Amino acid sequence: MTLWAALTIVLLSIILMEIFAWAIHKYVMHGIGWGWHESHHRETDGPFETNDLYAVCFSVIAAALFIAGSLWWDPAWFIALGLTIYGLLYAFVHDGLVHQRWPFFVKARGRYMKRLVQAHRLHHAVHTRDGAVSFGFLWAEDVRRLKARLKAQNPVLK
Repeated sequence: MTLWAALTIVLLSIILMEIFAWAIHKYVMHGIGWGWHESHHRETDGPFETNDLYAVCFSVIAAALFIAGSLWWDPAWFIALGLTIYGLLYAFVHDGLVHQRWPFFVKARGRYMKRLVQAHRLHHAVHTRDGAVSFGFLWAEDVRRLKARLKAQNPVLK
């Protein structure tokens, strides 16, 4: 496999993972998987929450793809690398920047990072499985549109 093919697979995997994560967040985590995800919308004690089990599941998938890529199909290894890079970006942006789950403070700098933080805070304005906005982790819509949709879906919010 050429370097360009491998890089293309990794980059596509990262992009597709954001789309996949958006769908999983909206339709699974705020649907049938709310039992795990609810811990993320509530105050929790300690460094871990039940919602972290989703990261464990995705890590197992990435590990299986690394093994499959090493043994049988080279592209699977590069897909796994893309998923792993996405997971690291998620950990930095979501857990570190947005939720400050690290033992040190990280401040959002730049319009893009600030928009991500604001969008995710709007997501957490709702503490139930229904009525939330902004399900992406590395991409966020315009904050004004998100606020308008949040108000339309939740008339009691001001």
